[in-house]
Amino acid sequence: MSTETLEFQAEARQLLQLMVHSIYSNKDIFLRELISNASDALDKLRLAALTDDELTAEDLHIEVVADAEARTLTVRDNGIGMARDEVVTLIGTIAKSGTADLLRRMKENKDKDSAELIGQFGVGFYSTFMVADRVTLVTRKAGEQTGTRWESAGEGTYTIEEAADVATGTSVTVHLRPKDEEDALYDYTDEWKIKEIVKRYSDFISFPILLVKAAAEPKAEGDDESPAAPETLNSMKALWARPRSDVKDEEYAEFYRHISHDWTDPLEIIQMRAEGTFEYEALLFIPSRAPHDLFQRDGARGIQLYVKRVFIMDDSRELMPDYLRFVKGVVDAADLSLNISREILQQDRHIQMIRRRLAKKVLSTIKDLMTKDAEKYATFWREFGRAVKEGLLSEQDDQKAILDVSSFASTASADPTTLADYVSRMKDGQDEIYYMTGESRAQVENSPHMEAFQAKGYEVLLLTDPVDEIWVEAVPEYDGKKLQSIARGNVDLSADEDKPSQEKTGEFAPLLTWLGETLDEVKEVRLTSRLTTSPACLVSDANDITPTLEKMYKAMGQDVPPVKRILELNPDHPLVTGLRDAYAGRAEDPALPETAELLYGTALLAEGGDLADPARFAKLLADRLARTV
Repeated sequence: MSTETLEFQAEARQLLQLMVHSIYSNKDIFLRELISNASDALDKLRLAALTDDELTAEDLHIEVVADAEARTLTVRDNGIGMARDEVVTLIGTIAKSGTADLLRRMKENKDKDSAELIGQFGVGFYSTFMVADRVTLVTRKAGEQTGTRWESAGEGTYTIEEAADVATGTSVTVHLRPKDEEDALYDYTDEWKIKEIVKRYSDFISFPILLVKAAAEPKAEGDDESPAAPETLNSMKALWARPRSDVKDEEYAEFYRHISHDWTDPLEIIQMRAEGTFEYEALLFIPSRAPHDLFQRDGARGIQLYVKRVFIMDDSRELMPDYLRFVKGVVDAADLSLNISREILQQDRHIQMIRRRLAKKVLSTIKDLMTKDAEKYATFWREFGRAVKEGLLSEQDDQKAILDVSSFASTASADPTTLADYVSRMKDGQDEIYYMTGESRAQVENSPHMEAFQAKGYEVLLLTDPVDEIWVEAVPEYDGKKLQSIARGNVDLSADEDKPSQEKTGEFAPLLTWLGETLDEVKEVRLTSRLTTSPACLVSDANDITPTLEKMYKAMGQDVPPVKRILELNPDHPLVTGLRDAYAGRAEDPALPETAELLYGTALLAEGGDLADPARFAKLLADRLARTV
């Protein structure tokens, strides 16, 4: 058959022009695309041979041939091959409904990495024109006698002709552009560069990728020196595709170090496989220590995404909720398009399904550690508990599972406790899970708010992580028990006979009114039974933000109006009864307002708060002490 010259489809011509004149930095992916196409062809031949006795699928492999002198790079396979009509259909035409969208996005994203777009619509072959002056494809379909030769310079037309003496499979030869052009192409005939690309993108392809030396000059007669044996470039060791029992722990540890750059062994290994309408495999690792950038906004995170063992992206955050950002690993999907963009990842329902299942599996693994390996769990929670609790804010569906694997400091013991264990120890008639937030355990334990709870033996959770201030607002209850701050609202543990009587309340009414008018910092002054040894404490109203949360908002640059709090008094404390009597006898005494200031200041300091005017407080205190000496 004579040579024919045909035109590309209009959209194909536009795409070729973008490829040839693109300014994308990552031109390496053309080799990844060719190898991926070759792997698909080998898979198709292997599958066809199962039902066609005339086809054989032996010694399936991919060869990469670099010829520095000719400046060509050839990728060839002994796979299914293509007939002439298939070549025209698959290469000369882009029969994809999304082509126009691809062209638009490529024009808009010239400053971005081409790896997010090339191949998205099945046009990976065209990426060769980013590096090529000319591309030659020779192919013969398995079971047919003649082959096809296709060639194009990427300028709108291509030639196609029948080819004799062609081996089954496909061979693509890229005639590389000169190295000294403005875009500073790598020399893709250099062995180191070929090895680097294959290692990064195609290391786990299940067929051997062989680096073959280009044919040298004809040897002199009698020179029987054998050509160098081809070098296998890929490991073909996709650990996630192998049964757990077939892989040594050392192999998992080596792979973990490879993908995480962490030279410690992982704390736990998670392997899973999903089959059915959407198939994928995953190999995940829980590290044994937190990375230094765990709480940095631009910290490294995400799971490696592969499609049919071809590497797609390094930090796919869409595959794992942010609160599990420390998890490392690989997801290998069977049915995603190569190189789908991050925008599509965010919207793809299969990706969302994977994300939910991976999170569920990680949480169940943590639960297993909690019940079966206390030492490992303690390490995990120490390193990552603070991050996990962030999920209580962002993942409504995961709240119960996150709470089940969380542990908290408690007054019951020096060791952390789970919420389930707390509930099992609750007193008869106790309907609430008591907690208090603060900057440290010591600060919380020494707070006046704790006095009645300690005296009556009620357990209190001691929440000292910054995120604790926020998640307790988003989680109303656990196992039917409401979470209640002991420093907010009107918490009353006293039996009826221990509560301030109506008569006693009447006795203090003038003092309470006067203090409320004298102290501008408070919204209300009232008696309480929550104190046993301290004269006073400050509490937030049930619907007000806490002082710590107010500080956090201000630290983030948010303008938060000051929130007045409630001053509660211990009616049995000598200072409070003395102040009552003093006000009743000499209400006009100028020293009384100073005493009120000192009372408020000591309550603020007792809970670890900051005085608005420390110098004034110190002077008042010094003057008062001087008068008592």
